[in-house]
Amino acid sequence: MQWLNQQAVTEHLTMQAAIDTIEALLHLQAAHPSWVKSPERLVIETFSEELFSNDNNISKHSTGSHLSMPATIYDGTQEYTAVKLVTICPDNPSRNLPTTTAIISVSNNATGEILAVMDGVYITQVRTAALSGIATKYMARTDCQSVAVIGCGGMAYEQLNAVLTVRPEVKTVYLWNRSEQGAEQFKAQFARDYGQWDVKLHVCTQLEDAIKDADIINLATRAEMGLFGIEHIKPDVHINAVGAYLPSMKEVSNEVVENSSMVVVDDLTGCRHEAGDLIQAHDTADCAWTWEQLSGDLQALVTGKISDVITEEVSTPKTKITLFKSVGAASFDAAVALYVAQRAEQQKLGTTLC
Repeated sequence: MQWLNQQAVTEHLTMQAAIDTIEALLHLQAAHPSWVKSPERLVIETFSEELFSNDNNISKHSTGSHLSMPATIYDGTQEYTAVKLVTICPDNPSRNLPTTTAIISVSNNATGEILAVMDGVYITQVRTAALSGIATKYMARTDCQSVAVIGCGGMAYEQLNAVLTVRPEVKTVYLWNRSEQGAEQFKAQFARDYGQWDVKLHVCTQLEDAIKDADIINLATRAEMGLFGIEHIKPDVHINAVGAYLPSMKEVSNEVVENSSMVVVDDLTGCRHEAGDLIQAHDTADCAWTWEQLSGDLQALVTGKISDVITEEVSTPKTKITLFKSVGAASFDAAVALYVAQRAEQQKLGTTLC
């Protein structure tokens, strides 16, 4: 059994490898639906608000979540199980710690042998970003020149890296964060750690300035209401929304949702229960969008079951806005973790524990 800390995982997992691995998983699921099993993840709210009034110590903590995410993958020869345990701690940036902490185990189901245990923070960031990369590859214009990064936390680095991986022609990146200091920190760190991309990074003090000229918008916030309307964005912009992972959260306004010519999600079941942007749009009486108008999921997009070409027949021909909404699913983590575990076993990466 190999133990891989965050440094080891980071050194041996590239964004392109994650994108290729997840695309292969989506094709595998389409061809053999029973080969990939991913039950809905268990989400437990931590430091929930109903406890606040009873305990002053608890009230010092922001509400977070603990998630348990198992999945099995049969590759035609062997079956594997990966289990990810995640804790989301919104107060961690003030402690100079990542908001999301995670660990993943990968085992061979034939023998029960644990192949590897690894830090899951980077895998979570990369697989989430890879989903946005895949969506951008199929949904965004091929001549995109600019990206807006809205929310400059830990997830945003790899999300931008993924978009640049599939759209290397992008030259300009606009940054906005609720804390301008956070955007400045992102600018310095991205320029230092992702020097392979020849892009100009601009910090914007107003959100509207960051998004008005963007061809692609990456959202990764804990917002509870839509951040902008259609008058603030280009009529053919592509949006990747990976924040708002609870029904009570919302980054994408109802107006943007109902005026999107294509809405694609990463996981149909998970999004119906967790994607606050779409749940609230569906449930709002004066919003025209309903789940019946969902274009489909990422698997259908990648395998060609839904077209990446926006046509006049789609519900709202006034715009060509495309929207990808992601909440994550254990199968994506499992595929990427299995890739890392198999590399670790073959190349003796990390630390051998037994």
